[in-house]
Amino acid sequence: MRKVILRMNISLDGFVAPTSGAHDWVFRSFDDELEKYTVDQFWEVGTHIMGRVTYHEMAEHWPSSTAKLAPPMNEIPKVIFSKTLKETNWNNSQVVDGDIAEEIYRLKQQPGKDIMAHGGWRFAQSLSRLGLIDEYRLIVNPIAFGSGVPLFKDLPDSINLNLLSTKVFKKGAVLQTYQPVRSTETSQENAQGR
Repeated sequence: MRKVILRMNISLDGFVAPTSGAHDWVFRSFDDELEKYTVDQFWEVGTHIMGRVTYHEMAEHWPSSTAKLAPPMNEIPKVIFSKTLKETNWNNSQVVDGDIAEEIYRLKQQPGKDIMAHGGWRFAQSLSRLGLIDEYRLIVNPIAFGSGVPLFKDLPDSINLNLLSTKVFKKGAVLQTYQPVRSTETSQENAQGR
């Protein structure tokens, strides 16, 4: 079964955006090393998923972009989750308006490489709240906002995470990769006295 990977930039104090909603801050620590790593990661997935807001931002930018990230964003299939968007004109993309959990389950059952989720914070929060993320790739940027938009909000319960890896980039961004501990794993650990 394919896994759903959420790739998200966050501040050092855990926000995905300042109160203003601006997102230009993520480019301050984006260097050649992080760009190459990101391009490589994008080619390793078979589907990009996103919400309507992120779709509009990306569909305006990537089709005409000459950046190194443009080919995987344009060539790899994309699924946009929206109740209001009816059609898309971005190459290799489709809109789905069904139940998000059911649609994600259907995508995971398909053959192929893993699925990468791109925030918008509302979309990322929904995926986390519903327990649909199999791996978090959080790029922690060397900036603090003091307040802003949290990645995790209105969770039905806490999410326990195992740290899988850490990678430090030249300009100070740190990629932290986590895997959620599912309730059966937590129950087994508790039963074994860990």
